[in-house]
Amino acid sequence: MKRLFSTLALCTSLLVGLAAPSRADTVLDGTTDGGAFFRIVVPTVWNGDLVIWNHGFSLNPVGPVTDLGPLASLQLSQGYAVAASSYQQIGWALFKTKPDLQNMMGVFNANFGTPNQVIVSGGSLGGIVTAQAVEKANLGNVVGAYPICGAVAGSRNWDAGLDLRLVYDAVCANTPAAAIPGGATGLPAPGFPSYPFTNTQLGLAVNACTGILTPPAFRTPQQNANLALFVAETDLPGTPTSILTDMGFATFAISDLIYNPTKLDGKQGIGNFGVSYEDPGIDAAIERVESHPGGRLRLLKNFTPLGAVGDVKIVSIHTDGDYLVIIENEKEYQDVVAPGNLTVAVINEAGNTHCGFSNAETVGGWESLRGWLAGGPQPSAASVQATCLAVAPLVGGACRVDPGFVIPDMDGRVPPR
Repeated sequence: MKRLFSTLALCTSLLVGLAAPSRADTVLDGTTDGGAFFRIVVPTVWNGDLVIWNHGFSLNPVGPVTDLGPLASLQLSQGYAVAASSYQQIGWALFKTKPDLQNMMGVFNANFGTPNQVIVSGGSLGGIVTAQAVEKANLGNVVGAYPICGAVAGSRNWDAGLDLRLVYDAVCANTPAAAIPGGATGLPAPGFPSYPFTNTQLGLAVNACTGILTPPAFRTPQQNANLALFVAETDLPGTPTSILTDMGFATFAISDLIYNPTKLDGKQGIGNFGVSYEDPGIDAAIERVESHPGGRLRLLKNFTPLGAVGDVKIVSIHTDGDYLVIIENEKEYQDVVAPGNLTVAVINEAGNTHCGFSNAETVGGWESLRGWLAGGPQPSAASVQATCLAVAPLVGGACRVDPGFVIPDMDGRVPPR
């Protein structure tokens, strides 16, 4: 009966929110001393709580905030204030996101007062920004967190990026037109965006090696062999989107990470010395790089979770086929966060996307967190699925949470350093 009452209350709340007339929300845009942009929206009838949204990975120039997250309209209708900051850095912005959020909180507190409770949320890169905020940012009374498709393994994702790039170089060494400058540094100094190499050039190089942009019937035998080996060694789905997106990360983003003076400042913070790729040909041919100890430590600090989340309640959702932020990220997070603080719900998708959630799945995770924060029991993957099914008629979309999904260990996909 209690579960039925909670579901009915949830549906009523969503109906009220979805049917609510337009509100005269207070909107505050600006920049902080660090150079990050922010947007703060406070509804006319404010419940006193604040939701912070952290956006995903981008190598585009930093600009004004226009995105408050996929749930902003619902959250505002429920009475929450919603705020988001750009990051003063592009790419892996974790070196400065803590002060970015702290500066935005200073603006919020000065203009609207200290919120009663703070919930931190974010997608993709924003998921690890959320984890960092919970552990390090001291944003006030943070009670909950909602990372979605989050890179919550933190800096270990860069080991995967380095492996991807160096495996590509080894596999494609037989195709001169496939050569990409830079190797383990992504691009040579001075790095992205100063080094003259474009997305178009990257696509042409990858296609020369694998034929990924060429209809299969017109690929050469060498391209077919290269593609098969590359996919086998990287566990990527063999689609243009997955391969070109991931190769962009392993080329442009690594270059920015290493050469940006506000990040690793030229230090090789990622390496593969002593790593076995379980393929004699790859092990013999791949470039070997030893990480710089100081660069490695700086990367780990910015940021790899340690699990120091206090009493914060966390619901994290992820698709099992994510080709960019792999599902194994969630196992790394489970390994450091106490089970009583973290619920992970995995969406079993038929193919491969990055953050390919339905509306119902995103809302279902959010409402599961809200119920937990309101004093209900800790949600399980099964109860997240049940909540998703309850909201689906109102918000639309499939409910594919797999309560029995066992998240693989990261070591099986990214060899440990």
